[in-house]
Amino acid sequence: MIPTREEAHRLLTEAEGCNPGPWGDHSRNVALCAQRIADAAGMDGEKAYVLGLLHDIGRKFGIYHMPHVYRGYHYMMELGYGEVARVCLTHSFSTPDLRTYIGKFDVTKEQLQEITALLASMVYDDYDRLIQLCDALAMAEGVVDIETRMLDVKRRYGEYPQEKWDNNMALKAYFEEKCGKSIYEVVK
Repeated sequence: MIPTREEAHRLLTEAEGCNPGPWGDHSRNVALCAQRIADAAGMDGEKAYVLGLLHDIGRKFGIYHMPHVYRGYHYMMELGYGEVARVCLTHSFSTPDLRTYIGKFDVTKEQLQEITALLASMVYDDYDRLIQLCDALAMAEGVVDIETRMLDVKRRYGEYPQEKWDNNMALKAYFEEKCGKSIYEVVK
């Protein structure tokens, strides 16, 4: 289950009030990007928009790295939005491998074990993949080419695992095939 677009916007606005920052505009751009690609790929654009809008909702709880994934997942589960909860978790892992996570592992051992178990139990679908792609295309200022975004992340965090880079490029190619044209033609 997912919230309506209006409810998703309300949740994001409330979350930004708790922890202001560029992540809110980034989330809006992920949502727009996801809707456009979904529409072009024959997927549900409204669902993609809501998932993109709320993928980083765990940032509501403060300035953290991995806890935004963990807390976002649990927050959405508490609200009954299981599909959103799933994307809160999967958007940071283009493969269910914790070694590809970019950022600090600032969670407890028990939380890390839970994240590992949850990821191991999931089979990614096209919505997981779409939000992963759009997360790699959208900055707070707007949609950019994927290499620019990945280099920005690498500059801020000091690394960008090659496996994650390669997976993002494969996601781009996958959705370009589904859309029948360049992703950049679709999102800009």
